[in-house]
Amino acid sequence: MICFSRRHLPHYDTKGSTYFVTACLAGSIPTTGLLAIRRRSEESARSPRPVGVSPIERKSRLQAESFELSEDWLDTRPVTQWLKDRRLAAIVREELLRQAGIAYVLHAYVVMPSHFHCIFTPIVKRIAAPTTTPRKSESPRSAIMRSIKGRSALACNRMLRREGAFWQSESYDRVVRDEEEFEQVVQYVEFNPVKAGLCRQSEEWGFSSAWKGAKEDRQ
Repeated sequence: MICFSRRHLPHYDTKGSTYFVTACLAGSIPTTGLLAIRRRSEESARSPRPVGVSPIERKSRLQAESFELSEDWLDTRPVTQWLKDRRLAAIVREELLRQAGIAYVLHAYVVMPSHFHCIFTPIVKRIAAPTTTPRKSESPRSAIMRSIKGRSALACNRMLRREGAFWQSESYDRVVRDEEEFEQVVQYVEFNPVKAGLCRQSEEWGFSSAWKGAKEDRQ
């Protein structure tokens, strides 16, 4: 059974699914970037559907294109980069790891200067942990992200001595459909710092599951 919910972004939840999720800092993409992404998405949506491509596949391609455009802005032209501060990046990393193996299986993650990516599978039978208890009509995925973003926002804002939104209210997420896609998104997540020019090899980035010390972090 698939549960579908919508605010501004589409969210699909399926029992036992693995999710690829991206959370961005509030204001990380400038208005010009948001307009450019929207304009490109609208142009692509108006173009004819290629022969042999189903409506579902067409929709998937359009979503992938929009995601790639957003990633380009986040990696190369972000406005807000609080997570360049290693202290704040460490807070987010520790929050991702805190409930790993308890509320969810964390397959891969990376904390970037303006956003983070993670791939996880909820452990539904143990989701009743106090910090990840779903609200009424809330999926395990949503409860997990609410906990990660909420706790990290409080700690980071406290360190910055500021108030207000730390993360965008919604996250970008999609269900990982099969093993091939799983391998692709894991590679994407762990290679992100290299792609953004932050390091030469994935293993050098200390805020990623690819980091050479990540194994010790989980012990």
